[in-house]
Order: sequence, then structure tokens, then C-alpha cells
Amino acid sequence: MTKAQPLTRHIISINDLTNKEIETIFEVAQGFLKELADEHIPYRIARSSGLASKSILASLFYEPSTRTRLSFESAMLRLGGATITSADPAVSSAAKGESLADTIRVISNYADIVVIRHPRDGAARLAAEYAQVPVINGGDGAHEHPTQTLCDLFTLRSKNKNLRNMKVAISGDLKGSRTIHSFVYALARFGATIDPLPAPGMELPAHVDRRLREEFHSRMVSKDSAPSESGRIDALYVTADQPHQLSLYAEPEIDYGVLQKKIDAVYVTRFQKERWTEKDRPYPKIDAKFLGEPKYAEASVMHPLPRVNELDASLDSDRRAIYFQQASYGVPVRMALISLLLHLHKNNSLHKFAGGFAKPNYPLYAQPIGTGIACTNPNCITCDPAESQYAAHKFYVIDGQAGQRLRCVYCESDIDEVVTARFAVGDTVRKTFLPGLSALTRAPAERLRHFVIHRSEAEAAAAGFAPRESGAGKVRAG
Repeated sequence: MTKAQPLTRHIISINDLTNKEIETIFEVAQGFLKELADEHIPYRIARSSGLASKSILASLFYEPSTRTRLSFESAMLRLGGATITSADPAVSSAAKGESLADTIRVISNYADIVVIRHPRDGAARLAAEYAQVPVINGGDGAHEHPTQTLCDLFTLRSKNKNLRNMKVAISGDLKGSRTIHSFVYALARFGATIDPLPAPGMELPAHVDRRLREEFHSRMVSKDSAPSESGRIDALYVTADQPHQLSLYAEPEIDYGVLQKKIDAVYVTRFQKERWTEKDRPYPKIDAKFLGEPKYAEASVMHPLPRVNELDASLDSDRRAIYFQQASYGVPVRMALISLLLHLHKNNSLHKFAGGFAKPNYPLYAQPIGTGIACTNPNCITCDPAESQYAAHKFYVIDGQAGQRLRCVYCESDIDEVVTARFAVGDTVRKTFLPGLSALTRAPAERLRHFVIHRSEAEAAAAGFAPRESGAGKVRAG
């Protein structure tokens, strides 16, 4: 009898963790911080634990990194484990054209847990699909950076901040920053108010904005509908009191008093120049003048680092600056995450799931490789020619307020129907198609492999599918 493979657990998005699991990570991290702290150097862990003495961590980095890679390796070493690393793709087999899928299958035999950073959105999810050990996302393109968000929340927690009633301003490149995307999801889940201060043209991506409003139940107050202080307000996200409440509220229901509340934290991000073709763009700078407004009097100043010119170095001695403390917490937080994923604690662990992930909330459709609709995000891992043999076009089918749409499983970008055309689902057995996505949601699971999604009815017809009579639109299991 073949021995069943042990169930693993992957952390690709901050939303792969429940709020309770995040609290568990923080409890374990606080224990490491208290147990191993150097009393002479604040926030620094000085001694090691033997908890992971039989384990190896592989850090697989296709992009430059200082804090993320070194803090993960430091965390593993301080747990008593060992590390192996591939930190320069120029001297790895990636330079020879090896696919990520093949690389991760090999690395899984060398280590017990893998942390990956990659320039493609959704690369960490693809790696998890081919790994035999837990995979942690150390940042994938402009998608997410969940462990940075864990460090951010842990830092706020150390300052006795109550996320439920907190107001956080986020400044800079909100479109290209994966750190921001994970952070705003977590803030919304914990009930904080989010005040975006984007650089011109660098607002939150449309799919992130929509998820905040439709799925995380945040009310959006625009600058046109709310009285403003001296600062500019493009949109203010206020989390609903109860998760079942509608995400958008009529004007009389919005509490404009929240706009006058003092800011609890200012989160600053650099210009993500590696994700933009235009390198010279206007960009906000946080300095003493900016923080001189009364609403920032008690605001903690945060930055995931590295900084360039967006955060004045003169603030380093300001009592509100906590970004170096924020960076230092990367070690105990990542110690906690690694040890929990490896199930090294008797009383605490993270759930194990078949396939490494919890069951999705939406119907999942996997389209045969090389057929039908593709993700429209050009930086998605599914658009990488080297991965075309391994990355099927997979989508969640979502019924939103504006109708049905598809969400790429890897990069989580959305594909909407357009005004002039709607999706069409082709049946490869009958060679017919039906408009819309309802055929996917009605069909039994065993028949889904016979369906192909097209961007329009015209595209389906051009592919050789004939329109199906509306009266015969009922999908049968045969």
C-alpha cells in the first residue's frame, strides 16, 4: 500500500490565514521575543532555540532582497535549523531557462520548507502547486507580501494599537506595492479605517479596491461626498461593523466624524520603479512638515524598507518613527510562522489542508492548458512562456454586485465582461456554447473539464462552437 503524502500548508496571501491564526502567530512570536531577547539591545534576538534542529529552509529568491531573505534565514538559524539559498537567478538554472515548476519540484527534495520571491504575480501560488513541502510567499510581483504584513501588524500590536478602531494612512505607490495589497486586506479584516494617500496615478488597483468594498465589507467615502480636513482625501475605507452588512452605504449612513479622527499610523512606501516604465514621476515625501499637522501628532511612522527619498532621514530620531523596530520584528514573526507550519509546537499549529489551501469560497474552474481565455494581467505567472506547460488558466467564478467575473487563481486579477460583449462557455463535447458563466456554476464537477471559457460569443463561434438554444440551456451530467 502506498503511504499517503502528509498534508501541507502554504501561505501565499495574507488571506490564507484566519484572524485567529494570525493571533496564534503573534502569541508564538511574542514568546520568542521574550525568551530570546537581548536585554542590552532592544528588539534584537540574541540566542537560538533548538526547535527546528532537524529541518532545512530553502530561500529561493529571483528578485533582490535584504530584509526578507536574511530575516527568514536568521529565523531558521535561531530555531536551530539549517538554511540553503539561491539568491541570484543569474547563477541558477533559471538562467538556463528552467521553469519555476521544475525548480520547486527539485528543491522540495532538498528542504522541509521553502520561501520564494519572484517578479511574476502569482508565482508563489504556482510554486505551491508543485511543491511537496510548505511554501511561503516572500513577495511575488505586485501581488502580495503576506509575511511583511504579519510584521506590520505585530509592530502595531506592540504599540498597543487597537486595529478595530485604528485609522491608518498609506502613502506612495499603492498600485505597484505588494506590501500595501496584503496590508490593506488585513486592515479591513481587523476593522481598521484606511486612508489612502497615493502618488498621482498610483492608486490601489481596481481589483483590490473592489475586494475591499465587496468582499471585505468596507464603506468607501470619496472626497466629493465628505468634508475634508487640510489633507486630501481620495477615498476612505471604513470597515462595516458586521460582516454581513452591505459594502456600500447611502450617504446618510456614513459617519463623517471618522474623518476628523487622528491618524494612528502612517505607512510609507517607496516608488516601485521596477514595476513602472516611467522612472521619473512626482512622488509624495513624508517629512517633519507633513507630520506637523495636528492629526499626525501621535501617529506611528512605518515603512517596509528600503526607503529612497520618500521618507526623510531626519525622522529617524523622531519618537513616532518605528520602521527599524518594524524590520527587527521580522525575525520573531518569521520564527513563529516557520515553526507553526512545520508543526513544531505541541499546543499550537496551523491547519493542514489537502493541496495546501483551504477550500475556496467561490467555484473554481481549471481550463485546459493552451485553450480558451487567459489572464489579462501581462505580469501574471501564467503569461510567462517558461511556465506555459505547467500553469493552466484557472479562475474563480465570482458573482459580484456588477455581475459575474473571473478571478485568476494565481495573481488574483479580475476579468470582467465588457459592455459590448459577454463571456461564453463552450462545451467541447457538444461543440456548442452558452452566453455568460452560469453553465460553470450549474455543471457537475466531473463535466467542468469539458468546458472552455471565451471572452465573447463571437470568439466562441470563431473557435467552432455553435450557439445553443436557450430552451436547451440546462446542463446535464451526461
